[in-house]
Amino acid sequence: MKGRWWMVLVVASWAVVLVLAGGLNPAQAQNDAIVRLVFFYRDDCAHCMTIIDEILLPLQEQHSERLQIKMIQFHDPSRPGELDPAKYEMLLRAEEMFNVSPERRGIPTVVVGGQVLIGEDEIREQLPCLIDTCLSGVGTSWPDIAGLEAIPVAGGGSPNLGIGFTSPWVEGEELCSEDEAVCDPGAYSIWAVYFYQVGCQECDRAESDIQYVRSRYPQLLIEEMNIYERVDLAQWLAERAGRKDDIHTPALFIGDDALIGQKEITPQNIEALVNKYASTGVAPFWEEYTAADDDVKLPEVMTVVVAGLIDGLNPCAFATLIFFISYLTFMDRKGKAVLAVGGSFTLGVFLAYVLVGIGLWRLLSLVPFLTTLGQWVIGLTAVLCIVLAVLSLRDYFKARQGQLKDMALVMPEVLRKRTHAVIRQASGTRVFTLLALPVGAVVSLLELVCTGQIYLPTIIFVMSVPGLQSQAMLFLLLYNLMFILPLVAVFVLVYFGTTSMQLGRFMHDHAAKVKLGTAVLFSALAIWLIVSVVV
Repeated sequence: MKGRWWMVLVVASWAVVLVLAGGLNPAQAQNDAIVRLVFFYRDDCAHCMTIIDEILLPLQEQHSERLQIKMIQFHDPSRPGELDPAKYEMLLRAEEMFNVSPERRGIPTVVVGGQVLIGEDEIREQLPCLIDTCLSGVGTSWPDIAGLEAIPVAGGGSPNLGIGFTSPWVEGEELCSEDEAVCDPGAYSIWAVYFYQVGCQECDRAESDIQYVRSRYPQLLIEEMNIYERVDLAQWLAERAGRKDDIHTPALFIGDDALIGQKEITPQNIEALVNKYASTGVAPFWEEYTAADDDVKLPEVMTVVVAGLIDGLNPCAFATLIFFISYLTFMDRKGKAVLAVGGSFTLGVFLAYVLVGIGLWRLLSLVPFLTTLGQWVIGLTAVLCIVLAVLSLRDYFKARQGQLKDMALVMPEVLRKRTHAVIRQASGTRVFTLLALPVGAVVSLLELVCTGQIYLPTIIFVMSVPGLQSQAMLFLLLYNLMFILPLVAVFVLVYFGTTSMQLGRFMHDHAAKVKLGTAVLFSALAIWLIVSVVV
């Protein structure tokens, strides 16, 4: 009996301890800390939307009312494409409060627990752990940002997390349109030109800064240009402003001044230039530029023409073409049937090469060719051209000795067999004329390992020449027309009775000349690319 009372006493004692500690009352035992977070974003920013969907929504669902978020979208939903100055000023104040350097500024931005997290990677890596740390302590308060008290807290786990609050238009005035000379009576128009680049994250923030200053100074008028469409003008303006060797995106030119890069394009610097020219105004100064000195020159055009033609005569491509012709002969395709199949095959090759070229061009357009990184890309391409020139010269001597199989720059045996297999499988069908188009596309892709040795350096050559860059698509089509010209010629010759054996003899007799021409072409490209980097 005594033992039983002793056990009751022990259990009762533990119960008192647990009650005092809150162990029997989940509401009391739980840490009541609340984390308060401010999220600055733009609705047209893909990184911002990713953070909302993949980070903020799951975190708010996990922590519910213990995580309070104020969403500040500084693009005004009621004015598509324009900026809400009041909200943007909150971001500027937050950056000033936490001493964020100009080059570190970015979107999206999170302010929580006395810290600032900027960009998708930083927020993704640090925010969840930071929230857990704050929740395990005393929580966080709202940062002391003027105007923040008017922003409502987003509903916990609400699908409307990203809607936020729209503040009134502070200035109460419309932005100038580019067609208006002067918006504000008595104020001179101040024209500026802004260069951006597709895929440039720094450009997003620069554009927001420019829009913010425009909301305060309606007389500021902006002409926007893709730098790769007007790289010649960008270089001219940079030289005019004394920044010849420092041109990259984002770049803003006002009068005789230039702000280049995220570090320089800030509201303070833009406003300073607006005030500098306020009493005189600025006319569209870039109209003074004449592109006569940067017009496309004949040697540059001929480089693209010759490159496409030599690539079309490449022994890799020509050998495949001869095999294709021999199979047409074997299948008893003659006369107009040869022209029909050949036309379909040639169209397939052309379309495939154009699409590959567009893909490479789009990819290379993400490389800032006017910066150090771009110069490295050009320099490495020049080195590649030198190596290919040496190998082509070696192949020239091999070809002169009749040792075509010992050449270095040839299609790998496995791809050669695969190419022949594609042709054999398709040629046995009744609708070979129609199938010849996809066959041509597939064959051309398999040949890329060989023919791409000329294609890629030529595209980079075009991207590196200001006069060519703005017309890159035109030169891409020109190159590919030259590339298929030998195909067209061969099918016409076959129509008039030329055999695959005669074509094979032609290739054997002229392979050395083609290789020598290829070596000269690679050497010319290498010299041009080196000069473009050094000068």
